[in-house]
Amino acid sequence: MQFFAGEKTEKATPKKKQDSRKKGQVAKSQDVTTALILLMVFLYFLFGAKQFLQQMMKLLREAFQTYMLEEVTAERVFAMFKHLLPSIALAAGPVMLAAFIAALGANYMQVGILFSTEALQPKLEKINPISGAKRIFAMRALVELIKSTLKIMCIGAVTFFILWIHIEDVLNLSQKSIGDSLVVLSKLVFQMGLAASLMLLFLSLLDYLYQKFDFEKNIRMSKQDIKDEHKNIEGDPLIKSKIKQKQREMAMSRMMQEVPKADVIITNPTHYAIALKYDEEKMDAPYVVASGVDFIAQKIKGIAKSHEIIMVENRPLARALFDQTKVGDAVPEEFFKAVAEILAYVYRIQNKM
Repeated sequence: MQFFAGEKTEKATPKKKQDSRKKGQVAKSQDVTTALILLMVFLYFLFGAKQFLQQMMKLLREAFQTYMLEEVTAERVFAMFKHLLPSIALAAGPVMLAAFIAALGANYMQVGILFSTEALQPKLEKINPISGAKRIFAMRALVELIKSTLKIMCIGAVTFFILWIHIEDVLNLSQKSIGDSLVVLSKLVFQMGLAASLMLLFLSLLDYLYQKFDFEKNIRMSKQDIKDEHKNIEGDPLIKSKIKQKQREMAMSRMMQEVPKADVIITNPTHYAIALKYDEEKMDAPYVVASGVDFIAQKIKGIAKSHEIIMVENRPLARALFDQTKVGDAVPEEFFKAVAEILAYVYRIQNKM
């Protein structure tokens, strides 16, 4: 039984998942990010190719006309780069921005907002050659090999299909002008890139499902792990019971210290004992300074007797006060008259004494 208790057959608890997330361990497919970046870049070219082409032509024209015949020195290269930097930013900036947004979106869709430095910390086992060899020949490495082969085959098949249906346009390139040839090739490259991106996106979704399955499998817990986690969260029942017992003992000790300050002890007489005090500066009504039944009641009465606190027997009142009040509570309004009569009786005795 002990052996089977150690098998990791149970799903990870929410706390285990949260702890793994804090360490940067989440289900994530890098292929999703790559596919979305490629797709976003090609979509940008679909709508912004004209602007991109204009910026690139302007950049090339300015570079060739201004710097073509100048001497190549470090100072001139730096000056050229400084002068052309705005044009480079206008040409490449939108493409890089589209790729950046796609990367952020892909990561957010998979793991949400997550920042963890633990994955960046150096670990000795990562440079251990034995551990490295195990990772190379592990089942996961075989799966990655199969995935890479599948991606190459599927993307190659899609791009070849796009090329095949436009084979006549490709064969006629020799009869076209350079400008027309560039237009045909641009459209062909765009169609192949868009088709490859969509195919990669489809494969990446399958990869994400696999990564999620593999992640859930790796963070599985044994029944003993779940018990230990429950103990850590809720606390060991034995320790909790000892803490509660200690708290009760401390509360009891504080209560017994208040008994000598009471004005009267109302008793059952054998089972209940309620110690009352009236202090108009502290509370408008008499309040309970100690309350107990059986053993505690006898202890209250013993302390009261040693300090010469008057005890009055009133069975229904003692039972009612015990049931309806706690230590520190004021006497309920319906018992004002009965308590007032008892306190008046106590004060008369104290005055005579």
